[in-house]
Amino acid sequence: MTTKTEISRRALLTAGVAGVALSIFGRRTPAIASEGTFEVMLSEDQWRARLSRQAFEVLREEATERPFSSPLNDEKRDGMFHCAGCDLPVYSSETKFDSGTGWPSFWQSEAGAIGTKEDRSLFSTRTEVHCRRCGGHFGHIFDDGPQPTGKRHCLNGVALSFKPVKNA
Repeated sequence: MTTKTEISRRALLTAGVAGVALSIFGRRTPAIASEGTFEVMLSEDQWRARLSRQAFEVLREEATERPFSSPLNDEKRDGMFHCAGCDLPVYSSETKFDSGTGWPSFWQSEAGAIGTKEDRSLFSTRTEVHCRRCGGHFGHIFDDGPQPTGKRHCLNGVALSFKPVKNA
């Protein structure tokens, strides 16, 4: 037979576990809301009107798209990858490589195009990469990329748009 005290303890324990799980796995507050100002600042409603649902979740709420789901993962043409939020040129096709991870990967960004911050989610410390102009979340930078930088900018394709070089 269960007593009131046992039920209360069980309810408290369940609520505590649920709270911890939500804080770890739930949606985080968008970094852009707490990190000052950017050149391009829009309201949440304006961002939602400008972006697809998935692009909003990635760029503004720091979600991650499924691996191998972006057509940009297989993009091989010469051109420039732009921020899908504000159209800033951020990565050249010359620095793109196939990392085998399922996300578009680059060994270097355009000069002055990105910002970074420490990301302590998912039980580890990583380097988050975001657009310098609008603060949109692109992905993360890892130290297992090719030379000359040794870096892998592992990005969400939905956070980018691609503009091919026009033939003359």
